[in-house]
Formats: sequence, structure tokens, C-alpha cells
Amino acid sequence: MTNAAVVAPDWPVETGRLTLRPFVEDDFDAMHAMRSDEEVARYLYGAKLSPEETRSLLAVKIAGASWAHEGDWLTAAAVERASGVTVGDVSMRWVSERDRTAEIGFVFDPRQQGKGFATEAARALVGWVFTSAGFHRVIGRTEARNAASARVLEKLGMRLEARFVENEWVKGEWQSEHVYAVLDREWTA
Repeated sequence: MTNAAVVAPDWPVETGRLTLRPFVEDDFDAMHAMRSDEEVARYLYGAKLSPEETRSLLAVKIAGASWAHEGDWLTAAAVERASGVTVGDVSMRWVSERDRTAEIGFVFDPRQQGKGFATEAARALVGWVFTSAGFHRVIGRTEARNAASARVLEKLGMRLEARFVENEWVKGEWQSEHVYAVLDREWTA
């Protein structure tokens, strides 16, 4: 069973180059730069965001800094320590309490992609969910054409478990999905 006393990491979480911390109002510009970019929105369910939509999303992320119940999203701003710039958004969804399953998700500024930041940030949250929150399984889902996200999931040691062909109607087209997973015993190995 999950450790009910652990509802969020002990913020901030430090990695080699990043600080993961709850979102704050000052993250608006960085979040809007990511979420209003057509290339970033390409593989997300929604379209690129307007400033008002970004403000609404940021308010949700600020309000959702704890992780207490199945269905909750735990989100963190990934801040490059050297520059102080918010470079990404990493999230963990509590999928199933009974099955002790969580889902990792991430969105990074395209100007910061290719530097390993998404892998570094996701690794920290996946490690926390296994070692401190007591989960058994973490999954990652990606649109089948999103090779960059697939590489991040593979670098985390996740295996491709499912290929769903044209399983969702998104943005006017049938899209396919890949599902990756890693177990707690595989993570510690």
C-alpha cells in the first residue's frame, strides 16, 4: 500500500542540474512560452494556450501541490539551477491506489530540449514515487510519433508494453499511443 503520510516530496527536490519545486505565479512567462508553442502542443491533447488559458492552468498547478488521492496530479516546475530559468513541467498522476500505479508526464521548453532535463526531472519524480510513496508501477504514455518523449521514457528504464493503433480521435485525426512501464523492483535494480 502507498504511504498515506507522504503526499508530496520534501520540496525542493535537487538533481544534478535542476531544482524541482511547486509552481509559483512567477512561472507564468516560462509556462506560457512552453504551452503557447505549436510544436509543444503538437503531442498534447489540447491546442496551444492563450495567455488566459495559461493563467488558468498555472492556477491549477499552484493549487495542486499535494498528492493525496487517486486521480490527483503532482506537478513541479523544473528550474535550471545555473540560470534560474524554469525549463519544464514534470508531473505524476496517481492512477490507482489499489494497484499502486502512477503515471509520469512532462512538458519542456523546446529551446531547452535535447539537454537531458526531461529525463533528469522525471527520474527524480519516479524515484520519489517508488522509494518514498511506496508505489509498485509507473507508466508513461506518449503519442506514437513523439520520438523525443519515447526516448525519455526509455532512458528511465521503461519498457514499451503496448502499442494502441489509432485509439484516440485528437485534434481532427486518429492518433496512436505507446504505453511504457517500469516496476519498483526494476527501478531499484
